[in-house]
Amino acid sequence: MDFDFQFDWSAAIASIPYLLPGIPWTLLISFGGLAFGFFIGIFFGLLRISPIRWLRWVAVGYIEIFRGTPILVQVLFIFYGLPQLLGSPINALVAGIAAIAVNSGAYISEIVRGGVQSIERGQREASLSLGLSRVQAFRYVIWPQAFRRMIPPLGNQGIISIKDTSLFSVIGVGELVRQGQIYIATTFTALEVYFMVALMYLAITWTLSILLRQLERRGIAGQ
Repeated sequence: MDFDFQFDWSAAIASIPYLLPGIPWTLLISFGGLAFGFFIGIFFGLLRISPIRWLRWVAVGYIEIFRGTPILVQVLFIFYGLPQLLGSPINALVAGIAAIAVNSGAYISEIVRGGVQSIERGQREASLSLGLSRVQAFRYVIWPQAFRRMIPPLGNQGIISIKDTSLFSVIGVGELVRQGQIYIATTFTALEVYFMVALMYLAITWTLSILLRQLERRGIAGQ
């Protein structure tokens, strides 16, 4: 078989203006979902270490369901399944943000649990002996230290969630992969376009990694 193929750099470069509109959608879905997921994670992470057994089981149920099922299935359920229950359609952008939120929230719950439990019990007991309430001890002593320890795994979860948005082209969200698919349909330059899509994802995640390392260093310096 005579196979002679050369990478067309001009086609790759020509695709950039068509791919760039997907970046804001990718960032909106990922960071919007992560913002909600962070608060969901705090809520269920604290339930996970609650002294009340049934609250712990509620948290465990949520975490196991959303960590144990693929995010692609979750977004398809939200976009196609929930409208049948609610009787009204769900916007694709809303479905994408919701999927990132509930999925990342499950992982962040375990990050929060691990961070809080990593703080020595003696610090809480010392805070209580100084006259602080349990809430004050958690807010001013436990949480600041735990949060600094959470920064690396939270950053990793952020990078994972950004890459997860590439799956949401199946519901028509105009993120990077979807923009690439639309462009490929008219130019038939799949190799070059997906190469540029990969470079754009790499640029986003690499930039985030640098910012997180700086934040981590400042957190360590502030201890």
